[in-house]
Amino acid sequence: MAGTAPATPTRGRDTAVWVVMLASSLASLVASFVLSVEALTLAENPGATLSCDINATISCGTVANSWQAQLFGFPNAFLGMIAEPVVITVAVAALGGVRFPRWFMLAAQTVYTLGLALAYWLFYESMFDIGALCPWCLVITVATTLVFFEMTHINIRDGNLYLPRRVQRLAESAVDAHVDLMTVIAWLLTLALLVVLKYGEALFA
Repeated sequence: MAGTAPATPTRGRDTAVWVVMLASSLASLVASFVLSVEALTLAENPGATLSCDINATISCGTVANSWQAQLFGFPNAFLGMIAEPVVITVAVAALGGVRFPRWFMLAAQTVYTLGLALAYWLFYESMFDIGALCPWCLVITVATTLVFFEMTHINIRDGNLYLPRRVQRLAESAVDAHVDLMTVIAWLLTLALLVVLKYGEALFA
C-alpha cells in the first residue's frame, strides 16, 4: 500500500527484546510481591511456614530469616516492588513507540546494573553462606539477568552508553552476531548446572 513503510527486521527484533523485558519484569514483580507478603508474615510470626518451605535446603523461610535478606534494614523484596514497575512502564511505552533519550536509558542501565549486582550477591550468599535456596529468589535472579541483557542489547544498538567509538563498533558487531543471546543462554545454563551440582540431592529427593 502506498505510503506505508514495511516492517523492518530491526523493528521485529526490538519488539521481541521489549516483550522479553516486559515478561521478565512481570515475573520479577510477582516474585517480589510474594516475598514481600511472606516477609510481613515472618515479621508477625517468625516461626511461620512459608509457601516454598519444602525442606531444609529449599526454604524461603531460611533465606528470609538471614541478615542478607534485609540488607538495607527492610526486606530486599521491597526494592523489586519499587524497581520492576518502572521497567514494566518503560517496556510498555517502548512497545507503543516511545523512544527514550540517551541520558534516561544510560541512567536505567546504571541503576539496573546495580540491581543485577545485588541479585547475584544474594544468589552467592544463598548458595555458599546461608546454605538454602529460595525458589522465588531464583526467579528474580533469572528475570533480572534477562532484563539486564535485553536492556544492554537496546542500549548498545542505540549507542546510549557513550562508549568509545571503537568499543561501540565492536559491541554493535557482537549484538548483530547475537553474541549477547548466546552469552545469556550459556550463563543461565551454567547457573542451573551450579545449582544442580550443589543441591541436586535436595532438589530431586
